[in-house]
Amino acid sequence: MQKLEVFQSLWAMEQRIPGQVEASVDEQFQRIAAAGFHGVCIDPSLDEIADMRKLKPLFEQHDLNCMVNVFPHTLDEMRPLLEFAREMNACQVNALGTLIPLQVGEGATMVRRWLDEAAEVGIPLLFETHRDSLLNDLGYTLMLLDAVPEMRLCADLSHFVVDREIRLPLNARDHEYFQRLLQRADCFQGRVASAEQVQVQLSFPQHQKWVDQFRAWWAEGMKLWRQSNPEDATLVFLCELGPPPYAITGADGRELSDRWEEALQIRAWVGSAWAELA
Repeated sequence: MQKLEVFQSLWAMEQRIPGQVEASVDEQFQRIAAAGFHGVCIDPSLDEIADMRKLKPLFEQHDLNCMVNVFPHTLDEMRPLLEFAREMNACQVNALGTLIPLQVGEGATMVRRWLDEAAEVGIPLLFETHRDSLLNDLGYTLMLLDAVPEMRLCADLSHFVVDREIRLPLNARDHEYFQRLLQRADCFQGRVASAEQVQVQLSFPQHQKWVDQFRAWWAEGMKLWRQSNPEDATLVFLCELGPPPYAITGADGRELSDRWEEALQIRAWVGSAWAELA
C-alpha cells in the first residue's frame, strides 16, 4: 500500500526571536517526534557534514527518518554529500546546487552527472525548485525537464509563484506550466507564497486565495504521484516554513504568526487530501 510520510525541516525549527536563546537540537528533535512527524530534513553544505553527522544518534533515539537537502557549490561537491546522506540512511536527497548555468545543455550535463553519481552511491536524487539554485526560474526548469526526461523534482512551488509573480485565478498558460511541474514531482514542500512574498501567514484572510491554490496543487501533485508509482512506494511531504527573514516580522523583530502551529496545520491538510485520494 502506498504511504505518505510528513517530515519537518530542522531549519524551520529555528525561532530567531530577538534576545531569546534557541532550543537545543535535542529539544527540537523531541518536539518533532512528540508531534508525530515521520522524519526530519537537514540541509548541509559540504563544510557542515562533520557537524551534521553528530545528529545521527538523535534520528535513531527518536525513531525519525532522515531526508537531506544538499547545497553543492561545485560539480565535485555532490558525491561527498550523497555519501553523507547514505551514511545517514536518508530516504532521498534533494539537490539545490548553487551553480546557475544559462544554457540548458550545460544544466542537462550537470543533472546527468549528478544522477549518475547518485545511482553509483545508491540513493534517490531529486532536484528542488528553488531560487538562487540550478532551478532558479520556471522557464529554465521546464526546458531542463524536457532535455532530461529522467529528471525528477522536489516541488517547492512557492519560489516560482514569486519568481513569475503568478496571478490568481491561474490563466491557462500558468496552469499548464505548474501541471508539468507536478507531473515530474516525487516530493513536495509545504509553504504558501503569494505573488510578492515567498511565505505568507496561513490564517490571514487576505491570504486565503493563496492557501486554497497551494492546497489544490498539493492534492493534484499527490494524485499524479499515486498514479505513477508502485503500490509499495512512499511519498514524502516536507513542512518547511522558514524562520526570519523568510517569515515576515514586525518592527520588534517578532513573527506575525506561529510557524509551528502552521506546520501542524499543513500536515493536517495534506493528510486529509491523501486520505481522500485513498
